[in-house]
Amino acid sequence: MFESLSSPKPDAILAQMAPFKDDPRADKMNLGIGVYMDDKGKTIIPGVVKLAEQLLLDSEESKTYVGLAGNLSYNEAMKEIVFADSAPEGRVYGMQAPGGSGALSVLAKLMERMRPNAKIWLSTPTWPNHAALLSTGNIEIGEYPYFDPETCSVDFPAMAAKLRTMGPDDVVILHGCCHNPTGANLTNEQWDEVAEIVKETGLLPFFDIAYQGFGDGLDEDAYSVRKFASTVDEMLVAVSCSKNFGIYRDRVGCAFAMGANAETASIAYANMQNIARGIYSMPPDHGASVVSIIWNDDALKAQWKSELAVMSNRMTSLRTKLADSFREQSGTNKFDFIGVHRGMFSLLGLTPEQVDKIKKDHGIYMISDSRINVAGVQEANIERLVKAVLAVSA
Repeated sequence: MFESLSSPKPDAILAQMAPFKDDPRADKMNLGIGVYMDDKGKTIIPGVVKLAEQLLLDSEESKTYVGLAGNLSYNEAMKEIVFADSAPEGRVYGMQAPGGSGALSVLAKLMERMRPNAKIWLSTPTWPNHAALLSTGNIEIGEYPYFDPETCSVDFPAMAAKLRTMGPDDVVILHGCCHNPTGANLTNEQWDEVAEIVKETGLLPFFDIAYQGFGDGLDEDAYSVRKFASTVDEMLVAVSCSKNFGIYRDRVGCAFAMGANAETASIAYANMQNIARGIYSMPPDHGASVVSIIWNDDALKAQWKSELAVMSNRMTSLRTKLADSFREQSGTNKFDFIGVHRGMFSLLGLTPEQVDKIKKDHGIYMISDSRINVAGVQEANIERLVKAVLAVSA
């Protein structure tokens, strides 16, 4: 029976892991995989997570199931982190999910139940796995304009014009902050305008916020979601703790549904749990408990915010130094956008052929669309990276 299967297309990001590992060059650089790395190239466990894990180890008395909604204390913590005081009373329900990907999957299934004739709109470009996670049933996927490669910025007029053509059967995926893969974000004023467009057209906003705290700050990065929560009647939000808590392999996410009133929100919450039961049943608890412990302890919460700020500030500093080095070595301002963008990623504007060449000639690995993980750059390697990019793009 297996002979009827064909080989799936390799994941563009994961497919680089083995070749990079086997590359014998001592100065190789992995800028493809999306994990935060320190200046030694290590993906460390935050100190506050270690402390919380020890507290959990000392206090945990059972490994029984936590229930379909997961860790309720964690869900409340995530609601406070993402929505703060913007969540309308009784209209927002959150449910723990296995990572941001699990949250996207649950909410996609919920969306299919709510609007079986819906069309999902993704930004161009977007995270490559969005289409795979959100392709449920017969729901069609379309694209709306987002990034202008000529200006290396958001093409907001084109984006807004497209959104205005949508209606109640349309669902738009919005990156809450730190857009993946471009790093180009909307301004607060632009988010205000998009919220009004959504309110007028009746389309359903579906936020993916996986990098809160990696851009301009924990609260600043949540502006988009909080603005929508106070403006529109309904929305979906998928959250990931992988990056800002550094607990990638623990797969900790949260799925939120905001309803027009308490009754419809409660029904959506019940459906989310029913959907989870048919996919993975109960979520894992370790990482969620760690997040809950941190958020509910004032000292640990302060330490987490401090460690998160260190990661964010390092990425901002790397962006500035990269932009300065490109300007110095190229004699142009072509790459100044790197210093303006936020989060882990930026697109360098290389062709797939140039990406292959920089890997072959310089041992620098990145995604074929030239997306780089800024956090994967070590300060000592900035000049070499810039020199290599200019060499292959000359």
